[in-house]
Amino acid sequence: MSAAHEGAAGRAARRRYATLGRSVALFRAFLVEQTDPDRFYGLLAEDSVRQVAGYTALAGRTVLDVGGGPGYFAAAFRAAGAHYVGLDPDVGDFSAAGESVAGMLRGSGTALPVRTAGVDVAFSSNVLEHVPTPERMLDEMVRVTRPGGLLFVSFTPWLSPWGGHETAPWHYLGGDRARRRYQRRTGRPPKNRYRETLFPTSIGATLRWARGCAGVEVLDALPRYHPWWGRWVIRLPGIREVVAWNFLLVLRRTGTEPAGAAEKTELTGGRVAM
Repeated sequence: MSAAHEGAAGRAARRRYATLGRSVALFRAFLVEQTDPDRFYGLLAEDSVRQVAGYTALAGRTVLDVGGGPGYFAAAFRAAGAHYVGLDPDVGDFSAAGESVAGMLRGSGTALPVRTAGVDVAFSSNVLEHVPTPERMLDEMVRVTRPGGLLFVSFTPWLSPWGGHETAPWHYLGGDRARRRYQRRTGRPPKNRYRETLFPTSIGATLRWARGCAGVEVLDALPRYHPWWGRWVIRLPGIREVVAWNFLLVLRRTGTEPAGAAEKTELTGGRVAM
């Protein structure tokens, strides 16, 4: 099978998977994130692994999860045959999903304790908005990924309806104001504190970083939870910051190309507005 045919087959498979039913299921699980985290994060982990597998084989590959937190992703990646390594400032969080902390790394996403070109897949789910210097974390993920390897990064843009996390939608009136309102209503500060543990990250800035990074090639840029026919919103600067909800960037580390590597999709090649 030719590389071009493999690329077309991969795109078709991703479209069949990214259905409206899948989007609805994710949204329904999201509604109970606080009361039933096992349901939401377990579903999200399975969904994420399936997404990654649409771009590269996982069996036998080393996956670094930057900001792994509770170990839901560990179980899902290992079930797919990957060698999973989770990194988090507090590895004790892995126990929330009943996962062992053995083999986990404690460290910062902006200074990864991993050798250069040491992993096949660098993965991060909903972490970038919690980093004060997101470009530095992205640079580190590029550094540790081998040539031909995959980077899979998603985050919630600040102007998304959930951009303020538990303080949303009041973050639209300002992060500090939303934080004060939350504390008045609950008697405690939010976990995600504006400009302390939550930062106004944007799709536009992340795409500009990707365009200017000499070490990567953009494979996909899409709204992570939308059905495939909703991906066009990423082409609309400004609007995408609100309606994308959660942004996904899939990159290939440039260099010697291994067999079976992912192919570029129709949203690359300069057609995504930066």
